[in-house]
Amino acid sequence: MKEIPVLFKDKKECCGCTACYSVCPVKAIKMEADSEGFEYPIINKDKCIKCHRCIKVCSFKKVNYNIFSNKKINKD
Repeated sequence: MKEIPVLFKDKKECCGCTACYSVCPVKAIKMEADSEGFEYPIINKDKCIKCHRCIKVCSFKKVNYNIFSNKKINKD
């Protein structure tokens, strides 16, 4: 069973481009501003269907997914 995706663990791992927000088919992601006004995605765990489109669309991450096995592949 797939888990809820983790979009970032540290704010340095997110550029705030809203690609993940835009691609979510069930609108489970909202953009929330931090104390400095930068927006970051927050996943509503009750709405998320675990399709991982948000992770797959993220060009900021250095992680790619094999579409056949859903396993992470580092692309260095």
